[in-house]
This record gives sequence, C-alpha cells and structure tokens, in this order.
Amino acid sequence: MVRRIDVTGATGVRLAAWEFGDPPKPDPHSDPDRHSPGVLLLHGLMGRASHWASTARWLSARHRAVALDQRGHGQSEKPPRASYTREAYVEDAEAALEQLGLAPAVLIGHAMGALTAWQLAAKRPDLVHALVICDMRASALGGASQREWEDWFRSWPVPFATLADVRKWFGEDDPWVERPHPARGAFYAEVMHECEDGWRPVFDPAQMLKSHETWVYDAHWEELAQVRCPALVVRGIDGELGRAEAQEMVRVLPRGEYAEVSDAGHLVHYDQPQAWRTAVEPFLNGVLTR
Repeated sequence: MVRRIDVTGATGVRLAAWEFGDPPKPDPHSDPDRHSPGVLLLHGLMGRASHWASTARWLSARHRAVALDQRGHGQSEKPPRASYTREAYVEDAEAALEQLGLAPAVLIGHAMGALTAWQLAAKRPDLVHALVICDMRASALGGASQREWEDWFRSWPVPFATLADVRKWFGEDDPWVERPHPARGAFYAEVMHECEDGWRPVFDPAQMLKSHETWVYDAHWEELAQVRCPALVVRGIDGELGRAEAQEMVRVLPRGEYAEVSDAGHLVHYDQPQAWRTAVEPFLNGVLTR
C-alpha cells in the first residue's frame, strides 16, 4: 500500500507525505499504554520520498513509517518565492511530525535530510526519540562546493529524450562522476517527469542551488553536540563523508554510534538497500523498543 497524506509546512507550503506500507498491526502481548515511536524519513537534496520506499516498507512491519517530500521536491509545493532556508526545512519537518502524530519519532535522514533531522533534534528534543544520519558532513564545504554544483547543473543535457537516456547519463556519462554506477542512474530517473519536449527534473535547479547555499558555508558541529537522543552516523565507504569526520561526529554526539556500508557511495540506502538495512537495523531495534 502507498498512501499520500497532505501536510502544511512552514508559511503554509503544502507538503506530500507518504506511507509505503500498511500500518503496523497492534501486538496483542504489548502494553496498550506504551507508545511505539513512529519514523519520519527525510530525503536529501534533489531526492524524493519514494527513494525511501524500500526502507519504509520493512520498517512498517512494526512501526508507522512515513517519508516526506520536502519543499521544492517530489510532489510537494514548489513556490517560486518560498523560503529555502535551513529554518524552513526544519520547521517543515517539525510540522510534519506534529500533524502526522509521529512524535516522539525516529528521524532517518540522508544528506541534506540528515542535517534537517539533527537540527530539529537539537531544536525540539521532545519530538525526536532517536536519529540516523546517513552520509552528511558536519564540516563547512565552502564556496567551491557551491560553484561546482552550479557548473554541474549547467552540464545536464536537458531535456532528456527518454528515461533510458536519464539512466545512462547519470549512471555512466556524467563527467562529474569518477566511475559508472547504475543505481545512480535509477535514482535520478525517479526525479524526472515527462514534459512536452522530453524528460526534465521535477524540481527547479535554481531552488536546489538556493537550498544548497544555505548550508555549505557553515559548519554544523555545535548543533550536532546539542542532540541528546541516541544517534547513529552511517557512511558509505565511497561516499562523501570520510571515516575520520564520521568518527569525530560520533564523538561529538553525546550518544553517538557509528556504522559503515561497504561497496556503497553517497546514495547508501538506495545503492545497497540490504547492506543498509543490516547496518541500521540493530540500532533501530534498540531505540524502537526502549
């Protein structure tokens, strides 16, 4: 089952939330007064809720798991004059938790979604039971990163004639990627839609650049240190988060743990779904039964 739930985010922006599985059946042997934490899944920049479908489905066997299309992404609203600040993304996630009745929830975030998750955990500890941070750096990336993203967007050969062309370009031909990766092609095929002249992204690249610009110039160690709930930092061996920085993040987190996934790049959960599950499930089993 896939069910859409509409949520109202900060400043009235309409957001689409998705349940990729049937709601968990009540356990007749469990304490009826005991609340089972829900799970909110937050995709990264340019992602969408459907990228979490595999994770949400196995989670939904025991817990209510909802993935959010964040503002400017997926089927959520993309107002041209809306704010794409860190505060707006955090307030959207805060509103989603409250309106969906998930709190106190486990937040699972990838890349930008992970940053949103730990900033919300620092701001509203009452809403967050535990946290999974997937391949997101706490260090400032700097202006070079922003310029590289601008150049990368300009290199896209849009519109693409077919979805097969999308998969091939992002999976094999993208000059910004060191080696071919079919999962990357599939990932980007999910964020395209058919227009009159071909296939284009469902998002506005200018809005993505605005969103990216709000975090690359700043470090986020201070907010990380304010996260009081249990937190797991997960990295792909070939991802963007290096081992030394990941382990420093674990040290800074008051209740941090560490896991890594071999043969995975930045798209850890999408690239290696079974290995991702193996890495995070023991942590989730612990925090979801506390």
